[in-house]
Amino acid sequence: MWSTKKFIIAMAIAAVLAIVSVGGVVLAQGNGDEDANQPEAQHAALLERVCEIYEENTGTAINAEELQNALAEAQSEMHAAAMEARLAKMVENGVLDETQAQELQDWWESRPEDLPLGPGFMTPGGGGPFGGPGGRFQGGDRLPPMPVE
Repeated sequence: MWSTKKFIIAMAIAAVLAIVSVGGVVLAQGNGDEDANQPEAQHAALLERVCEIYEENTGTAINAEELQNALAEAQSEMHAAAMEARLAKMVENGVLDETQAQELQDWWESRPEDLPLGPGFMTPGGGGPFGGPGGRFQGGDRLPPMPVE
């Protein structure tokens, strides 16, 4: 019985991902309604439609708000895991020591939730502030040299 529920949940998640990836193109075309073209409205409409389709296909209803919360939680967990992996790699490569990595992790977890990650924090190339494509400090996990006083 539990494996059946796992299967249904897995199928729901797969359906959401498929609809989100394909549905984005459809929603981008719009129908001329300005409110419907807002990203929040499009996202809410997409989640509602996903829930409707899932209920039609399985007979089991999904709460759109709970689905949104689950997606946000999964995204948050994946971001945290990626951050930990990145810091571990930097420690392994000798770029940071354990203390510096922990301080950076603590800072990241304590930052304000509404911290703007816009033009002041991103580079013109579209990469993150510290590396990757367009980042200020090219070379991936190398930090800039510390100033000598």
